[in-house]
This record gives sequence, C-alpha cells and structure tokens, in this order.
Amino acid sequence: MSEQNENVAAFRVVVNLEEQYSIWPLESEIPAGWRAAGKEGVKEDCLAYVDEVWTDMRPLSLRRHMDTAESAS
Repeated sequence: MSEQNENVAAFRVVVNLEEQYSIWPLESEIPAGWRAAGKEGVKEDCLAYVDEVWTDMRPLSLRRHMDTAESAS
C-alpha cells in the first residue's frame, strides 16, 4: 500500500491479551488473539490513539510479575 493510500485507507486499532496495540486494515479480519480496541479511522489518527493509550510498553504478564515481585519485597 502506498503512503498516499494509507492516508485515506481505513484502519482499526487492535489490542492483544498482553495489552499490546497495533493497527489493522479495516477491511481485513482481525487476527486470532487480537480484538478491536474501539478506534477506527485513517492511519495517522489510529497511530495517534495508540500513542495516547499505550503508555507502558511492557506486556501485561511482565507488569503483573513485576508488581507481584515488588509486593513481596
């Protein structure tokens, strides 16, 4: 897909079980293990949304492990 087409193509923000975000073309089926995160639009808007909501890049399992280890100390 050319950069010009990406600016007008529709995308959706998706999130997996580890709370990691990505964008996916709206016309494509969401891959297994991912779900819609509630934002759709042009690529630029979807990426801006991901930047806004994905503030901790660590996978959920790592965050939980670190929280448990911190509580045990």
